[in-house]
Amino acid sequence: MTTPTKMYLEIVKKIRAIIVADGLKAGDKIPSERELSDRLNVGRSSVREALRALELLGLIETRRGEGTFIKDFKEHHLVELLGTFILEQDKTKNDLLETKLEIEKSCIQLFMKKASVKEYENLREMLSAPTSRTDLFKAIVTIVDNSLMLRIWTLVNSYARIISEDNMIESGVLEELLEAMREKQAEQVIKLYEKHFTEIVDKK
Repeated sequence: MTTPTKMYLEIVKKIRAIIVADGLKAGDKIPSERELSDRLNVGRSSVREALRALELLGLIETRRGEGTFIKDFKEHHLVELLGTFILEQDKTKNDLLETKLEIEKSCIQLFMKKASVKEYENLREMLSAPTSRTDLFKAIVTIVDNSLMLRIWTLVNSYARIISEDNMIESGVLEELLEAMREKQAEQVIKLYEKHFTEIVDKK
């Protein structure tokens, strides 16, 4: 059975194929949502989600009242490269999620190394159960005050959200994790993290 995520990623690929087949280039207008829906024989809501993904990847842009256009992304080589990279095989998607996993573990370790008691309390105040994984790590990286790590994590997390849902953290898991972080039990924290936060793209 095709999952919703798998389906709209296939639509993304087909839209990109249409762009190539029609010989469209930067600045050209792409077919409308309705036309793409007809050509691909899929619902307009699915086309809309796929277009959002392409816009997030920096490949197209929507101009109010004009339509959707191919973006000149020569200045965004990283976006182009990563955008193409994650829409390919399951292994490359899992590579992205694995990279995100390692960045987040580094965030946790840096937090335990640098955070004061006050900053730990600030973290608890910023979170309420249930909270999302994104909210948890956004709070951690913000408190750590490492602007480069924040930028890298934000970029990788944005692409990860295209291929994997943002999980909500159960209150018990969140409390156990925060307490282990407060006690600076590094081994226990990483064990909890890997148990509850590892993401894998299912092979279909």
